[in-house]
Amino acid sequence: MNIKVLDTTLRDGEQTPGVSLTSLDKVIIANQLDEIGIDFIEAGSAITSEGERNAIKEITKQNFNAEILSFSRPLTADIDYCIDCDVDAVNLVVPTSDLHINDKLKSSREKVLDLSNNAIDYCKDHGLTVELSGEDASRSDVDFLKTFYDNAIDHKVDRICICDTVGILNPDSSFDLFSKISCDVSVPVSCHCHNDFGLAVANTLAAIKGGASEFHSTINGIGERAGNTSFEECVVGIDRLYSEFSTNIKINKIYNISKLVSRSTGVHIQPNKAIVGDNAFSHESGIHSDGIIKNSATYEPMTPELVGRKRKFVLGKHIGTKGLNNKLKEWGINVNEKQLKQICDDVKVLADKGKTVSDVDLQVITDNVLQINHEDRIKLNDLTIVSGNKVMPTASVKIVIDGEEILNAGVGLGPVDAAINAVKSLDIFKDINLIEYHVDSITGGTDAFIDVLIKLQKGDKVVSARGTEADIINASVKAYIAGVNRLLGDF
Repeated sequence: MNIKVLDTTLRDGEQTPGVSLTSLDKVIIANQLDEIGIDFIEAGSAITSEGERNAIKEITKQNFNAEILSFSRPLTADIDYCIDCDVDAVNLVVPTSDLHINDKLKSSREKVLDLSNNAIDYCKDHGLTVELSGEDASRSDVDFLKTFYDNAIDHKVDRICICDTVGILNPDSSFDLFSKISCDVSVPVSCHCHNDFGLAVANTLAAIKGGASEFHSTINGIGERAGNTSFEECVVGIDRLYSEFSTNIKINKIYNISKLVSRSTGVHIQPNKAIVGDNAFSHESGIHSDGIIKNSATYEPMTPELVGRKRKFVLGKHIGTKGLNNKLKEWGINVNEKQLKQICDDVKVLADKGKTVSDVDLQVITDNVLQINHEDRIKLNDLTIVSGNKVMPTASVKIVIDGEEILNAGVGLGPVDAAINAVKSLDIFKDINLIEYHVDSITGGTDAFIDVLIKLQKGDKVVSARGTEADIINASVKAYIAGVNRLLGDF
């Protein structure tokens, strides 16, 4: 059975606190929604504002394959705005629970039925397709709900929707409710769930099992309060877990639209979110990485390529040599067993300090390991800095030169200058000039790795060297000594 998808990112999703999309944002997102195979796009609520209507009009001009809807109350003024926006259909939303009818509308069931029926007639008279949504249907009297939908069908409604407006269904009650309604109606039944208890996707899948042939969702599950049914989770869940159902969605494009909506709305995707979260196809554990390399099915229920993603081996204290070696090979870096173990150990040391190890960190660690020269004439054993508001920066260094340990000190305008002066005042550094010094922060945060790049000159020979650590002073001195070792080795 083919399940239709109504996307309400541009209407219900935009009701996420703090989110306001421009007309251009909406057109760009709508274009991608149409491209991936969405059946119905709820472009907004025409009654909201002039800007909202302009955005809906821009979308209806695009001649998308998807049906374009506007949200509408059962009021002539609302429907007229929808007609003016040239939408194909309306999502006509009418309260059906006694709580909403009595406390919000201050009305009665009979008046709500008349209001709904008259609104459907008005829409149909103006050539609109109508999907009738029972607001708060999950807390409505089932017998009245049936009467409500039966009346709508008599008035030629095209589709009906059962809304779990405050997310109080569970998979069992969702299945029961949709089973009771679906078995008695002659039009398609749709499901609109909210995620207040974290059950929107589960309830939507249960509704489909109960007879729903369409569901409403938003990209990344955004929406007011705890959000709506997550589009990507529901679509991939249907594709992977329910062989009797299918959708028209191009699943391999899911990740791209997820990132687009996140950027446009400013709503961050939680790292552990299914399908589209940063960690969804990431592996750190050595046992998992080893299994994935041998056969991805060991620790992945689907391939990342299915949803337009790539697998990542995350660096941390749980990393194993096999996963690490695989990542290095992806970069075209080949190491021997001893180098691999050293890189792995250095990664774990950094991770044990509570730092997230990024790809950049790994590149730095690898560079440091591969550039180790055990025949270097000069090695730094210790470095101490004294600095303050009323103290001239002073550095003391303990350096091993050709096997002999030497202590030396220096002062400077700042701690880095003092440290370099303490080193270069020794005789072995005579005639070596520092001609360029450059610093980059290459990872985020106050514990950022600092990459120091320098150029040294002796005679007509110029070399570059680098030092990378969280401490800028250590990084600078190590870069300087590395450069001098290269110069001394070349001369």
